[in-house]
Amino acid sequence: MTTTLFIQANNRSAEHSVSVKMYDAFLSSYKESHPKDSIVEVNLFHEQLPYLGATMIAGNYKFAQGMTLTPEEAAEHRIVRKHLELFLAADKIVIAFPLWNLTAPAILHTYLDYMHQPRKTFKYTTEGLVGLLPDKKVALLNARGGVYGEHDELAVNFVKKHLRVFGIQDITTIVIEGHNQYPDRSQSIIAEGLRNTALAAKEF
Repeated sequence: MTTTLFIQANNRSAEHSVSVKMYDAFLSSYKESHPKDSIVEVNLFHEQLPYLGATMIAGNYKFAQGMTLTPEEAAEHRIVRKHLELFLAADKIVIAFPLWNLTAPAILHTYLDYMHQPRKTFKYTTEGLVGLLPDKKVALLNARGGVYGEHDELAVNFVKKHLRVFGIQDITTIVIEGHNQYPDRSQSIIAEGLRNTALAAKEF
């Protein structure tokens, strides 16, 4: 059975958020077209996700070395392991997120920090990092109110760089953009984008 992990990095309502609309459209279409798949949903804003810092770094290192963790280190490491294990167990991963203030939401950055685990998602070699998850498929659903050049956009590119460290190359990207920049065409831009989102889900 295929397991698909759906990650939502936005706590606004669908009424006010295009990326949440994309998440809902993709999920609905995916369920209809992949009825036998196991689906796991995680809204990052509903989770306790402490920032990567001294306690978490120490806990990750001690756990990898078989050392005893302090209670504080153990508590944070349990959170990291929970999300890492869901990520590793998934065959396919869908991440829906907006462009906020030129980049991805901070909570998504924090989540991706958790995934950087040597010998789990990548390994060190004499020639550099080698990703250990080349067989995973990922769909990125992104909404941004303005129109950005490919090299100027800092949310999707940011997430892709993390995924490529893990060896993930099969990345489908669906973007809705310009609905705030062009208010006279906002409804049609969103409607067309949601149609494309639903179609992409059927093929994912």
